[in-house]
Amino acid sequence: MSTTPVNPVIGVLALQGDVREHLIALAAADAVARPVRRPEELAEVDGLVIPGGESTTISKLAVLFGLMEPLRERVAAGLPVYGTCAGLIMLADKILDPRSGQETLGGIDMIVRRNAFGRQNESFEAAVRVEGITDGPVEGVFIRAPWVESVGAETEVLAEHDGHIVAVRQGNALATSFHPELTGDHRMHALFVDMVRAAR
Repeated sequence: MSTTPVNPVIGVLALQGDVREHLIALAAADAVARPVRRPEELAEVDGLVIPGGESTTISKLAVLFGLMEPLRERVAAGLPVYGTCAGLIMLADKILDPRSGQETLGGIDMIVRRNAFGRQNESFEAAVRVEGITDGPVEGVFIRAPWVESVGAETEVLAEHDGHIVAVRQGNALATSFHPELTGDHRMHALFVDMVRAAR
């Protein structure tokens, strides 16, 4: 008889960003949500959310905490992962305008542009229709948000805003330019939880 828990264990990379909000959204979507700061904590999760923040800082902290290589290995091995805003940048195979020393995990065949929608004072909200999300558009919160310049053949475009790609999926990797954790609408997190369940 299987002892696998019904609800998947999903970590939130807790180096910077909206960690608490993602933990709440994942719990609302029937996941067991845990912060991840160390390699041994990463080893215990079925999926991982990489939150927003500052992508350069996240990459440097991941190196400092000894997480960069374990993260790369697990993502390459098929760990379900969801990146929002800076997390989208972290999952890109290529950044169009990287800052000095900036590294990514890779995992999605896409080229991204940092801060493409403008600076902090140009943040905005918009209704975004996302492929695979039912019951209408999600409310996208865009804060110094990147967009996806181009994708490879294996990458599925899930949403666009104002002619720019803002949500993608490749295999077990999901990414959005916007912050669904700030809205109280947990459908994006529920989509990811379903991805994690299907991968177990």
